[in-house]
Amino acid sequence: MIDVSSKDVVLREALAEGTLILGANTLGQIARGTIRKGDPFTFAEAAALLAVKQTHLLIPHCHPLPIESVEVSFRQDEDSVNVRCRVKARARTGVEMEALVGVSMALNTLWDLVKYLEKDERGQYPGTRISDIRVLSKEKGHPSP
Repeated sequence: MIDVSSKDVVLREALAEGTLILGANTLGQIARGTIRKGDPFTFAEAAALLAVKQTHLLIPHCHPLPIESVEVSFRQDEDSVNVRCRVKARARTGVEMEALVGVSMALNTLWDLVKYLEKDERGQYPGTRISDIRVLSKEKGHPSP
């Protein structure tokens, strides 16, 4: 791992987002609360929280960080669900990977919960896709006392 011992411990924050493209029927069932496995947003939020805290186990060069805050939000549009994940920690290295992993896991969990509605007659997912996962912003504050 990279030596970060000479860096100051500061408040670090990152915001990432991504999108899951879904069919109209699936989006309607999400809106009506009729997904068989339960509320997809509740499960996706829990998955994002767990993933953020485990990022250092998934990405070889990531340091274990003292995560202080994770906020996950969802916005349902006419053809998709957008997920945002904001992560904060006082640390010597940034939290961008944690925010990206949180978004990715939330999107994968959403897909898992609605996949039975998205399959075509051959069991494929012709219109379903995860896209535009990216870091929207990152900030680095002042050293901690």
